[in-house]
Amino acid sequence: MELDGHRKSDNVEDVRGSARGGFGRGGFRQRGIRFPSGGGGRGLSLSTIVILALIYFGLRAMGIDLAQVLDDGSGGASPSYQQQSNVSGSEQEMKVFVQRVLASTEDVWTDIFEAHGGQYDMPKLRLYSGQYPSACGTASSATGPFYCPGDRRVYLDTAFFTELSRRFKASGDFAQAYVIAHEVGHHVQNLTGVLPKFNQMRQTMTPVQANKMSVRVELQADCFAGIWGRKADEKGLLSAGDLQEALNAAQQIGDDALQKRAQGYVVPESFNHGTSAQRMKWFKRGFDQGRMEACDTFSGPV
Repeated sequence: MELDGHRKSDNVEDVRGSARGGFGRGGFRQRGIRFPSGGGGRGLSLSTIVILALIYFGLRAMGIDLAQVLDDGSGGASPSYQQQSNVSGSEQEMKVFVQRVLASTEDVWTDIFEAHGGQYDMPKLRLYSGQYPSACGTASSATGPFYCPGDRRVYLDTAFFTELSRRFKASGDFAQAYVIAHEVGHHVQNLTGVLPKFNQMRQTMTPVQANKMSVRVELQADCFAGIWGRKADEKGLLSAGDLQEALNAAQQIGDDALQKRAQGYVVPESFNHGTSAQRMKWFKRGFDQGRMEACDTFSGPV
């Protein structure tokens, strides 16, 4: 991407080095919409739980309330943060890259919302390392990047970009930008009412039904990311090969590709982001057509 000289967004919050995961508050209270990381998610062993419980009650016996120590009183919705001044040069470069990518999404979606007679409310993007509380539960490197509708923030541990390149063989700055644009696509869905409706509907759905609907939600976010890519290209921000980087990333993190890599076989009933072919199809559709109307993943087959 040709981002040199492009403005930097003021909506990036850098809390790297300030790990503040909530004790006993894991999991998403409101559903976070996450980018697939291929992580295991096997949970804590019984012995680990016992040890943590002993530590917790031991501290309580000494008059120390660990929950209060770890909680700032906001319920995880909007914890305070400080801009980190001790990051390395490469980490600072990554922050600038994220700021410029986010700024480009702000420009694109502001124009699109205004063209439809609306106003685009920009999301925050929180850079963290290790783990950090959110309104959807504790953000951690194991969950991968995700969007939390509860506090309208994208959560990103930039170590995921290294994993994207090394583990998933999806390198390149535009592949990284696609990840950000996909999560911003979920913010667009939140503003347009898609996410609230989905979260309401899945309360009465079976797991299989919820997975099928989740696939449609995720593919629409891919399509919205494609729209951003098209507009970024029109603004002269794309370089030769950028589109292929994004399509390769979409291919590598399809549910079928992730499951084959992890266990050697696929379980279609458990898909919740879409197959490689579907993710590539809908990103390319958004890129080719550049219109929100082209991203109706809820009508007909996907």
